[in-house]
Formats: sequence, C-alpha cells, structure tokens
Amino acid sequence: MITSKQRARLRAMANGLSPIAQIGKGGIVDNIIKQLDDALEAHELIKVTVLETALLTAREACDVCAQKLGAEPVQSIGLKFVLYRQAREPKKRKIKLN
Repeated sequence: MITSKQRARLRAMANGLSPIAQIGKGGIVDNIIKQLDDALEAHELIKVTVLETALLTAREACDVCAQKLGAEPVQSIGLKFVLYRQAREPKKRKIKLN
C-alpha cells in the first residue's frame, strides 16, 4: 500500500506519460491484462485510456486492472487512469518510493 505522499509523487511522474493501452467495448480481456502486465514490469508506472464505447468507467476499469495485476491504482481522471507496480526484479526497478 502506498501513502498519499507517494501517490502524489507518482501522479506528478505520470503527468507527462502517454497512454500505453486502450480499453474499448471488448472490456478487459486476457490480452489487455498481458499487455499491461508486461508494461508494468518494464516501466512500473503506466497510463491507460478507456474509450467512450467501453462498458466500464475509467474508475471501474482501474479497480479491475489493479486487482488482476496486483498493482496500485494511482489516479483516475476522465477517461484515463494510472497504475503503479514495483518491478519484480530488483535490477529492473526504476522508481524509488520513500
């Protein structure tokens, strides 16, 4: 669990990120989860867009993805959300939270 101070720092870091994936009317399928898992392992902090045609809101999609991926929901605004998960291998860790 991350603190509100850590969450604020992650939000600031995510501000300049481009969305790495889109969730559409197909919902959250295994391919999306695999793509997000790989992206989290590589980058630790990712931004995802939920299309207007999706059956889920960005908040709902964020909660579902965070649960399935073992990630921390950082932010959900409008049609975008941000997830954080520390890389499993210590050598690949880029973000240090204090």
